[in-house]
Amino acid sequence: MNKKRCWKTEDTLMIKYHDEEWGNPIHDDTKLYEFLILEGVQAGLSWQTILNRRENYRIAFDQFDYRKIALYDEDKINLLLNDREIIRNSLKINAAVINAKAFLKIQKQYGSFDKYLWSFTENKPIINEYKDFKDVPSKTELSETISKDLRKKGFKFVGPTIIYAFMQAIGMVNDHLVYCYRYHEINKK
Repeated sequence: MNKKRCWKTEDTLMIKYHDEEWGNPIHDDTKLYEFLILEGVQAGLSWQTILNRRENYRIAFDQFDYRKIALYDEDKINLLLNDREIIRNSLKINAAVINAKAFLKIQKQYGSFDKYLWSFTENKPIINEYKDFKDVPSKTELSETISKDLRKKGFKFVGPTIIYAFMQAIGMVNDHLVYCYRYHEINKK
């Protein structure tokens, strides 16, 4: 059977990501940190570019262990800046370290990043009913609120557009189009 997807792509990595990850509610702090960093890195690039380098990021950034990343020093940052397997943008690499430190502070204050983040939606995904991607916003009032709060808490590369993409990726919002088989699978959970 040919499944209807909301993304028109032949790329197997993109199809796998669409079918298995995008829009699934995530509550694991390490996965949340991973997506927060990857969405920030993606700014100005295609998601396919990031997916193609995702495994390289996992290796370079200690499997996204934010506890380790918060301790990165200048030597480690210089190693990352010279790593041809990742996007070598100094602002984005430094943001990953800054964000790891801020992430730990939120965990300490709220018990987990998950509790903090999902409190913005009362711990429930927002189910949208878009029929066409041209109707899907690049940011919302809620992504602006979360972005502002994260920036106030010291995070970098967390503008409202990045945060909305992050919300989509981690299933805070289900923006699979209504004809997509994943829209229905996710809504049954």
